[in-house]
Amino acid sequence: MSDATVAHSLEELERRLGGLSLRGQWQADANRPQNVRKGSNGAVHIEPIPAGRAHAWRWSDIVPILQYACKAMPESYTARRALILHNPGLPRGTTHTMLSSIQIVKPGEIAWAHRHTINALRFSIQGGPKTYTIVEGRKLSMEPYDLLLTPGWTWHDHHNDSDHDAIWLDGLDVPFTLALNQSFYDELGEIAQQPGPADSLGPLMFRPSPSQQGEAMRPLRYPWAETLRAIEARGGEPVDPLNGRMVEFINPRTGGSVLPTLRCRVQILPPGFEGRLQRHTSSTILFVISGEGSVRLDSGDIAWGKHDTFALPNWAQHRFVNASKREPAVLFTMDDSPILFAFGYYRSECETAP
Repeated sequence: MSDATVAHSLEELERRLGGLSLRGQWQADANRPQNVRKGSNGAVHIEPIPAGRAHAWRWSDIVPILQYACKAMPESYTARRALILHNPGLPRGTTHTMLSSIQIVKPGEIAWAHRHTINALRFSIQGGPKTYTIVEGRKLSMEPYDLLLTPGWTWHDHHNDSDHDAIWLDGLDVPFTLALNQSFYDELGEIAQQPGPADSLGPLMFRPSPSQQGEAMRPLRYPWAETLRAIEARGGEPVDPLNGRMVEFINPRTGGSVLPTLRCRVQILPPGFEGRLQRHTSSTILFVISGEGSVRLDSGDIAWGKHDTFALPNWAQHRFVNASKREPAVLFTMDDSPILFAFGYYRSECETAP
């Protein structure tokens, strides 16, 4: 059979398949959106292309826009006054599985009560004792750098009874939930829940702390003061050559991540730290609590400073650098690794020691 005859027969085969809503595997393989390379023995190896771009959002750009949003939206009862951190390499989301935004609530405002299947968290940037979230009737203060959780399908509303703006970082698994077509949403019908007593669970848990496994009720607020104590307790431990030091927030009832789809940690880069090159199948969103530095990528360096936010796509080569020789850099991080661990998809690679 001549080459022309074979080509015509294949074309005719694919035409007939299309008419029956069928597709040959060879057609899917030809359009596979993944990196393909060949090993020394000629074998084909396929790996993911990072989803989206590494990108940074500057605090100095965000604050003026938040203030202008307050003028443009004098009241915010029908739409959250939140700036979504949209990854320029994706149709939606900050990474392909997570979405972050910076939200502002003015003095005297209430962000109305609702619930959704989407898992969410709030990392407070500017708050105080008179700023709080109510989750299923539990009143949770929002002091600066507190972590608050609003797990999927829990009622929640946000209140600012102070005399200054409240600002926080949102983290949600929106793209993942939408990809599964599992997005449900309800409004309470009243603007706010009736709060119960202030949340008081006692000492919270950071990995590793096995003595607190017996908590009868899971924490929804992780105060920054307790996080600092956990960081100080880890200060004498060896520095990881990839990430510096990590303190993970965990659910003491399960010993696992705080939310089923999101892992939250604090990352401390010691003065002068320059990490080894690494990549992993999880994507990450990082918020800079203090310090300045950069993340080095194949596409170039991304510099970051206090209160900037940046995203790292999955399987992107990167290394962390602390620009200061005297002060540590401290970052809050969230990633989608719980999803990958659940299905056995998590992988990582790193540069070996010289």
